[in-house]
Amino acid sequence: MSTAQALQSPSYNEVVQGRRSVRNYDPTFKISKEEMTELLQEALRAPSSSNLQPWRFLVIDSQPLKEKLLPIANNQQQVVDASAVIAVLGDLESYKLAETIYNRAYEAGNMPEATKNDFIARITKIYPSLPADVARRIVYTDGGLISMQLMLSAKARGYDTVPMGGYDSAKFTEAFGIGERYVPIMLIAVGKAATEGHPSVRLTVDEVVRWNEFTL
Repeated sequence: MSTAQALQSPSYNEVVQGRRSVRNYDPTFKISKEEMTELLQEALRAPSSSNLQPWRFLVIDSQPLKEKLLPIANNQQQVVDASAVIAVLGDLESYKLAETIYNRAYEAGNMPEATKNDFIARITKIYPSLPADVARRIVYTDGGLISMQLMLSAKARGYDTVPMGGYDSAKFTEAFGIGERYVPIMLIAVGKAATEGHPSVRLTVDEVVRWNEFTL
């Protein structure tokens, strides 16, 4: 982000209060690949299980490919009008990058070599043997974390988003050549709103929070 952009950056409160799910986009507005890359780079700061960062992304900004996605996503118009649709995927074999990740952490001075080696040994032993439902739960959790971070980063840059679960995941993986190693988490449309998202209400803290003992 440039100095000028940084000086104009909204407050965290403005970003959180201003983010809405937008479904009507300006089809003439395009986000550059450079800025999309910067947005994704910010999102990559999200936390993940054992720091394995199992998220993978397919950025679909080609108009013909957005048209291809349209019927798979239940003909939701934002698919073709938004600047891009980002498919968030979970890598069920993210442990294969444990050595890369922890070697980088060691080289950055974030941990001693013995700790690095211990992490790599434990991760490469435990993660491949996780039950399928546990492995999927991990990538869904981590995929949700980075998706929210991506949407907030987009709003901080003046863009709008909407998370989309209404699509045929089987048809999506087939149409876009997604291997069995990857689990579709959600689609996120990102662009510039043509009309503002509808205001929405939330339950109060008192309605959803209990302290120390959970009773509803």
